[in-house]
Amino acid sequence: MKLDLAPAEIGKLTSARRALDFVKPDMKLGLGTGSTAAWLVKLLAYEMRENGLKFDACATSSATTQLAESLGIKINNIDELGQLDLAIDGADEFDQNFNLIKGGGAALLQEKIVETAADQLIIITDASKQVKHLGAFALPIEIVKFGSETTQRLVEHTLADQDVDGRIVTRRGGKSPVETDEGHYILDLQLDRIGNPRALSTALLNIAGVVETGLFLDMTNSIIMGDYNWRALIKSDDSLNWVETYYDMSIFSDFLKGNKNEV
Repeated sequence: MKLDLAPAEIGKLTSARRALDFVKPDMKLGLGTGSTAAWLVKLLAYEMRENGLKFDACATSSATTQLAESLGIKINNIDELGQLDLAIDGADEFDQNFNLIKGGGAALLQEKIVETAADQLIIITDASKQVKHLGAFALPIEIVKFGSETTQRLVEHTLADQDVDGRIVTRRGGKSPVETDEGHYILDLQLDRIGNPRALSTALLNIAGVVETGLFLDMTNSIIMGDYNWRALIKSDDSLNWVETYYDMSIFSDFLKGNKNEV
């Protein structure tokens, strides 16, 4: 049987499927944002519809809310749910210490709020996101609109004293800046290599106009990497080795038929 999916999408779907194993009935879930997290949302909707899975969920962005609700998943306000059992999200980069860069989808503030409110955070991704040092992917930071050009200059000044290889700062969207769900702007920091993520995070957050950074440090419990061979590798923060799980692609056929307009 042939499934009409690009190799990268197979990897995303496989990692999302492995994360589904951690979802138990009646959990309170935080749903991430991005293309990999979207597969998880679709799998949850399928399990809810076909197998009666019950859970409560909140979302990390309006995009995830729209997708989930279109599939029949009720999205709650995080304040209504309180402490979450589990959050599952993607990442733009991760290193061997489980430090992450996230926020490529401009949802980093809401992602961080939801994921710090969860007992457990699982990151679903693929091997291309694993790096020796963070920084090849531009680090997003969320800033307030007021004084945004001043804030950008302060960010540039702050980077001069940081252990990074690049110091290019651009406002996402240029003259038509991208606005987050909270009405903020995004600055993208092309740093190439981040030598000390913790020092950089602290320095940036000390700038008054910076709301949050895309550095997610000491938050992740497990990382799952999927690949085009329908293999999922999982590693927890307290383990030394990756553990493999292989899936028969036939188990995805009914699911993909029901999502044929989404793939």
